[in-house]
Amino acid sequence: MKYFYFSQDWWQFLILAVVCYLIGCFNFARLISRFKKRDITKIGSGNPGTMNMSREFGLKIGLLTFICDAVKGGIPALISYFIYRKYAFAGTAVAVADFTRYFCGLFVIIGHIFPVTMRFKGGKGIASTLGLFWFCLPCDWGWWALLVFVCLIGVVFFIAWTEWGSLGSLLGVTGLSIIQTVIFVLRYHGAGVSAYLVGIYMTILAINLLTWWAHRANLLRLFSGEEHHTSIKKLSKKKK
Repeated sequence: MKYFYFSQDWWQFLILAVVCYLIGCFNFARLISRFKKRDITKIGSGNPGTMNMSREFGLKIGLLTFICDAVKGGIPALISYFIYRKYAFAGTAVAVADFTRYFCGLFVIIGHIFPVTMRFKGGKGIASTLGLFWFCLPCDWGWWALLVFVCLIGVVFFIAWTEWGSLGSLLGVTGLSIIQTVIFVLRYHGAGVSAYLVGIYMTILAINLLTWWAHRANLLRLFSGEEHHTSIKKLSKKKK
């Protein structure tokens, strides 16, 4: 294991943040809707994300949008993992890759929600966040890719049962965050407290707070009984 000296190489994190933010600014929902001769930001709820795409163009297009955004959230984090997986922060046992994968994911999500290319009015980041965990959790153990897939299926079943799309998605994000946090707690339980370890936990927390904040209007409508229902059965039959 090689040591990474933050005081000397901090600029690498600045580059990661800028690149990942710009990647996040690329909105697949808007691109796909343009191919359909429409602008997703001007129809339905106006949100350029999976749910609105599903409601306006059907479940297949919604699924395509989800996959594209999930890959957008996961690939930069996975690349950073392979770049830094042989490094530990100097003077600690904390793996640099454990931090960079979620650091990269955070800035992709920020770019998705607040894209400079769309006057800082983007999607809500759920697909990119779920994709982030789908790509990152298997970095600990490869077979976790299957477990995360099962969790995603569980989210779909929850939405199909309750018709509460936003809540189901947020619970999925929170659940996967807790799983990853527990893994890190077990991994570093004897390593002592360090700023880098706290940074990992704070980054995962920030990802959660960001996605929940992006859905604040949905949650208010949900609590007041005015939230739009998401019927997967109806979406599967919709063709546009």
